[in-house]
Amino acid sequence: MKVLRNIPMAVEFMSALSELKKHKKNIYKYRELEDYEKEKEYILKATSTWGKRIVNDLNIKINVMGKDNLPENGPVVFVANHQGYGDIPVCCAVLDKFQTGFIAKSSLKKLPFYGEWIQNIRSVMLDREDPRESLRAIETAIGFINQGFSIVVFPEGHRSKGGEMSEFKKGSLRLATKPGVPVIPISIEGTYRLFEEKGYMQGNFTVDFLIHPAIETSGLSRTEASNLAETVQQIVQKGLAELKNK
Repeated sequence: MKVLRNIPMAVEFMSALSELKKHKKNIYKYRELEDYEKEKEYILKATSTWGKRIVNDLNIKINVMGKDNLPENGPVVFVANHQGYGDIPVCCAVLDKFQTGFIAKSSLKKLPFYGEWIQNIRSVMLDREDPRESLRAIETAIGFINQGFSIVVFPEGHRSKGGEMSEFKKGSLRLATKPGVPVIPISIEGTYRLFEEKGYMQGNFTVDFLIHPAIETSGLSRTEASNLAETVQQIVQKGLAELKNK
């Protein structure tokens, strides 16, 4: 029964991915020309339109707080808690002035259409079972950031499904500290209702999306850089508690 209930929503997700197809040619064109500003422009068109379509079609209301904390320009590393599959379209819908790739688990590559889509927007696929491959993936992400691309990372490493937030992986913010770009913590509450709450996809719910002030990473001491994941975790966790209790 749950499989049958998932079919309409799955069709909607896949249909919305047509937004990438519209811009795929230009994304590849400017990538090959190493015109990263134009590439970012077309990635942003694809991701923001896709995210907003999902949100609108599923009647997801997003309460955005702290949007004035976003800088005028990137690159930046967005760091958020990870409640569920809804985090990615919601981030794409809200962060509509930034091209955003994602640090995503490598198994997503196997999903029809979606696997190709997530890689084409300058995401990095991470195999957490292979430490050496994980290090290579982080170096790839740092390379993207040095080219001017922004990235969203979920340092818990798995979905909390609306439960308690897990500890952030200690080395997860090296991709921000090494290139010295700002970190923007984000607390997200409610995205687990898209799928994880009942085990099938549903709409008509509300998400609270709290953007915290940016943390500059250039000039951090070695100790401060080492403790950054813990510092950001505390900020995100405190914000999440406030959203849950409001």
